[in-house]
Amino acid sequence: MDTKKLWNSFLDKMKEELSPIAYETWFSETELHELQDNTAKVIVPMHIHKKNLKENYNEMIQDLFSEISGTNFKFEYYTKEEVDFNVEINTDEIGVPANTNFETNLNSLYTFDNFIVGESNKFAQATALAVAENPGYMYNPLFIYGNSGLGKTHLMHAIGNYIIKNSKKTVLYVTSEKFVSDFIGINKKNKDGNNFDNVEIFKRKYRNIDVLIIDDIQYLGNANQTQQEFFNTFNDLYGNNKQIIISSDRSPDDLKLLEDRLRTRFNWGLTINILQPDFNLRMNIIDNKIEGHMLASNFPQEVKEYIASNCTSDIRKLEGAITRVVAYATMMNGSDITLDLAIEALKDYFVKSIISKNKIDQVQQLVANHYNITVEELKSKRRSASIAVPRQVAMYICRTFLEESLPKIGIEFGGKDHTTVMHSVDKIKTQIKSNPELELSINKIIEQIK
Repeated sequence: MDTKKLWNSFLDKMKEELSPIAYETWFSETELHELQDNTAKVIVPMHIHKKNLKENYNEMIQDLFSEISGTNFKFEYYTKEEVDFNVEINTDEIGVPANTNFETNLNSLYTFDNFIVGESNKFAQATALAVAENPGYMYNPLFIYGNSGLGKTHLMHAIGNYIIKNSKKTVLYVTSEKFVSDFIGINKKNKDGNNFDNVEIFKRKYRNIDVLIIDDIQYLGNANQTQQEFFNTFNDLYGNNKQIIISSDRSPDDLKLLEDRLRTRFNWGLTINILQPDFNLRMNIIDNKIEGHMLASNFPQEVKEYIASNCTSDIRKLEGAITRVVAYATMMNGSDITLDLAIEALKDYFVKSIISKNKIDQVQQLVANHYNITVEELKSKRRSASIAVPRQVAMYICRTFLEESLPKIGIEFGGKDHTTVMHSVDKIKTQIKSNPELELSINKIIEQIK
């Protein structure tokens, strides 16, 4: 019996049954040493493979191998050293995670495939992917910062998941609070009155890895001893070309509670800022979130724009608004989703944006001053050219420069219909192509807003 050919057939079958990372970790480097007395002796790379294959995969191995060979075999696992020197090492004390190769703490739902890219975050996404493709050598450390809810955590998990999927490297994701908690655990004494075991466990967890991803580093600010340990961990990983990825709600230079030597090291690699999503990105995110939903086809454009205009700085709140509108429509006996329904559903959800409203007020005032009319006339129903043209200009600026939604602009201009706003915006877009004087006037007003 050709054992090599038989084992290759078995491995092909096993590859179909397992995830790529599980197969690569536990089976890709195994070989069938011999078949004797209904016993199959398999050579594995390390002692940890012996224990894991025996405890977590043995039944599966026996079933698949029996299916291929037509004979039932009992399996024994050896390292090459044990075979060559005829020794056996006890693996009872070797810990192995059940059915997993390493506890990464990664959320598998966060990937590059479902990270929505726009002008405000495309540099951050491209940089993160470059690091994922060549960890430890491309931008190390990678420091990602930005306000809450902009996608920092999604990008960090996406990097980790990409590395896990495409390599054998070990990845660990933790929050800074978890790092602090683990460090505090070092000081617990055992029955012999020392903490040597705890120290060793901590170092194995944080230094015997290929990629460390640590979220919200700003919370190390009040933990001086933990900062010292993180400094040591950072140096150890960096010195061994291990990738370090850090996130914060502010830039390294603004982390005043962290030691200077830490902030200096954070700047050794590349620092990227995730900016607030612009209007187009917010609209794309909304489209992505409602895609495949049973009510997606009944989600009007004006409702999407209303949500995108009111959720300007937090993607999580954007998602929450969509869920709230859908839930409200469902509770109303499956009512159609309309702008009025959305406004009612979200009336207690949105905090009125004073800045946004003031911006519209500012546009109205500046346009009124420019054309020597009143704001009340801008908001009126009068259709004379002396009023209609300034109103159209003001609506155009609110739409193109402030990126406000059509419904919201209509509301702020005396309750105009969104189609009226759309017509006004399109009309000014057409006119400025042939009227340089009008374009100059609009640019002057925009400069005053800036």
